[in-house]
Amino acid sequence: MKEIKIVAHLRIHSGKLAEFKAIVEACTKSVREKDTGTVQYDWFFNEDQTESQLWERYRDSDAILEHMANVGEKLGQLFGLVDFLSVDIYGSPSEQLLKAMEGMEKTIYTPFQTI
Repeated sequence: MKEIKIVAHLRIHSGKLAEFKAIVEACTKSVREKDTGTVQYDWFFNEDQTESQLWERYRDSDAILEHMANVGEKLGQLFGLVDFLSVDIYGSPSEQLLKAMEGMEKTIYTPFQTI
C-alpha cells in the first residue's frame, strides 16, 4: 500500500480565524496548481469554527514531500495560528518522509488489512 492518508486536527488561536482561512485558501490554490500526487485535500470546521480538520490523501510518500515543498512557507505561517490536537497518518511512510516530519507530534497507523 503506497497511498498515504493524513487527518490533522487543529485548534485555531482566538482571533486568528480570518488569517487561518486566508492561508488555507492559498495552500489549496497551491495544491490545485502545483501538486501532482495529491488525491484529496479537504478542510472542515466545527460548528463555532474554533477547530478544523484537514483530510489529505496522497499517491505515496514522495507526493507528500512534493506537497510540503510546494506549501512549506504557508504551512509555517499556518502552524503559528494553531495548536495541533493530533496528526494521524495512515499508511507506510518512507524513511525520508519520517525524517521530514521529525519533531511533529503524530500517530502512525500501518495497514493491517486493505482491499
